[in-house]
Amino acid sequence: MQQPVEVTFPSDGDTCRAWHFAAQTGLLTAYKRTPCIVMGHGFGATRDAGLLPYARQFAANGFHVLVFDYRHFGASDGEPRQIISVERQLQDWAAAVEFARGMPGIDSARVALWGTSFSGGLVIETACNDRRVAAIVAQCPALDGVSMLTNYISYAGVLSGLKLLLAGITDKFGALLRRPPKLLPIIGPPGSLAFLSTPDSEPGYRAIAPAGWRNEVAARISLELPFFRPVLRIPELSCPSLLQLCEQDQVAPPRLPPAILERAKRFRPTVRRYNCGHFDIYLGEWFEKSVADQIAFLTRALATP
Repeated sequence: MQQPVEVTFPSDGDTCRAWHFAAQTGLLTAYKRTPCIVMGHGFGATRDAGLLPYARQFAANGFHVLVFDYRHFGASDGEPRQIISVERQLQDWAAAVEFARGMPGIDSARVALWGTSFSGGLVIETACNDRRVAAIVAQCPALDGVSMLTNYISYAGVLSGLKLLLAGITDKFGALLRRPPKLLPIIGPPGSLAFLSTPDSEPGYRAIAPAGWRNEVAARISLELPFFRPVLRIPELSCPSLLQLCEQDQVAPPRLPPAILERAKRFRPTVRRYNCGHFDIYLGEWFEKSVADQIAFLTRALATP
């Protein structure tokens, strides 16, 4: 089994740490330079939370792979810890892409992005901001913060929604006063105050979480979520994209308005639907189906040097 090489790259003054999986011999390595897939995880997750099986499959099929931790999480630097910021995570994506483009043996014109859940939305934003991105895969993506907030209130209740926002306001003001972050659980059982409390959230997340994973993030991200709407930027995409929607997703509702796809004239996304929940796609038969579709899509999108 291939073991990755630890690498580092700078992002706005801090150091991000990543794993590099070298491409194994195959069709795509016949050229002097080989495509690379840059991978980042979702909401509060780290690179060792279920991403290794994807990375190894991609490397085995002839892709270089770079899997990184965001600042404030995992092995990467950034203080205070457990801070999710859309702006800062987009900076990390941009830094990771630039680093990948400069790595030996990688074709800088064939760097693709792979995101899942929250990062499924981040890769859409990143590709719209950087038109050199060659392709994207967005697995069970968080497409619309407004839909997610509405969905949260539908299962957790208005009171929990208000408590989440109040905690975010308190944390934000605390940050201005240089106080430690106010942390809330990422996952929790139904009825608890957590960012994700659907019946499948706690068992599903823990099924891929590594030992030592911290089930907490700063509450201030609750103030950003309603404004996180990558679905509106889909028509701006200037590269092939694969959107993988889980039909039973209780966390990130798979709502993709037909009007959005109609506006995406030149690069209309390839949409694949799976009859499973948000966390089912990381394991077992749904993982096998998902990753097979990803490899087929990326091979087509990145095959021409």
